[in-house]
Formats: sequence, C-alpha cells, structure tokens
Amino acid sequence: MTDKFADLPEQRRRGLLKMEEVYGFDMTDGTGDFFRYTADHLFGDIWTRPGLSDRDRRLLLIGMLTGAGAADVLGIQIPAAYANGEFDAEALREIVVFLCHYAGWPNAARLNSIVEDTIAKS
Repeated sequence: MTDKFADLPEQRRRGLLKMEEVYGFDMTDGTGDFFRYTADHLFGDIWTRPGLSDRDRRLLLIGMLTGAGAADVLGIQIPAAYANGEFDAEALREIVVFLCHYAGWPNAARLNSIVEDTIAKS
C-alpha cells in the first residue's frame, strides 16, 4: 500500500493518517487555519502522544461531548468508536447509563439515541 500523504510535511501526514484511523474513513488534505490546526496539531500532535490509547481518548471525548450536549459530534464519534472495535454494544450502553448521572438525563438521552442507531445499523 502506498502512502497517499507521502508528499506532505510530516506533521500533516501524521495528522491525516491518524484522522483516518480515528474516524475510519478516507481523508483528503484541506486548507485554512481550522483544518491546519485540526490535522497538524489535534491529530498530528495530541492524538499521537504516548500515555493514552485511542480508546482512552475517545472515552474522554464522549464524556465531554455528552456533557456539552454536542450530539452532532457524538454522531461521528460513536459510530467510529463502534466500527473501530473500541466499544461493543454492551460497553456503549453502559457508557450511556453512567453518563446520564453526570451529564444529565437529556444529554444522555441524545447519546442513547445515537448509540442505539449505531448498534441497529451494524
């Protein structure tokens, strides 16, 4: 397999490869400051640091997003985590039960809908 990002600077290459790994879909290089910070810094630096697994990072992110009521981003994170095998159906449902007590019932209800839709589509 060839590295389609081989001609890019190392930090961008590393970031795009990590984005593909985390999200499970093909990435293309983008433009603008927002994309640069996302690819180069968030995924090229933060997601590739030692000390936490991708599963650990995703679990923290799911908790934070649920507490913030960010169902739109959870709609990306939950299916990606499930497809990557980071969490099975039982674990995702347990996350919902746990977070409803800390993030609030309405936020966890939205998370539950995303979880159940994700499981149903598998």
